[in-house]
Amino acid sequence: MKPRTTEILVGLFVLLGMAALLFLALKAANLASFSTEATYALNARFDNIGGLKVRAPVRSAGVTVGRVTGITLDPKTYQGVVAMEIRAGFQFPKDSSAKILTSGLLGDQYIGLEPGADDANFAAGATITQTQSALVLENLIGQLIFNKAAEAGDAGARK
Repeated sequence: MKPRTTEILVGLFVLLGMAALLFLALKAANLASFSTEATYALNARFDNIGGLKVRAPVRSAGVTVGRVTGITLDPKTYQGVVAMEIRAGFQFPKDSSAKILTSGLLGDQYIGLEPGADDANFAAGATITQTQSALVLENLIGQLIFNKAAEAGDAGARK
């Protein structure tokens, strides 16, 4: 091969590698979906949102049906208000519930929607009332230690 052809092939290989790294970075940051599909807004109130972030997926039965578009704090109730955009092709009954769940070893959090059995569906801008907050590992460890200390105290008092 001529040196010029080799340089062109190396350049193409480098560009291909850069494109692959860009794709991987977008996937890792949940920015790889540039969908222009129609959506509708839903809101949900949680006592604790844990590490949930904007652009986190909203899933139902493991299928991504939307994205988190905003997270705010209600100044009256001190609850986290999560705004979501759900793809218009997915309609959920009014008695559906939302949970903040964790996926993978890195602990990425997402919202899981569990459909209810109501005949009427959520309207755009509706608020999901049945929610379950994120499990915070530090709180669980604290409760375990507190319970073990209480058991040890009870055992010592009985002797």
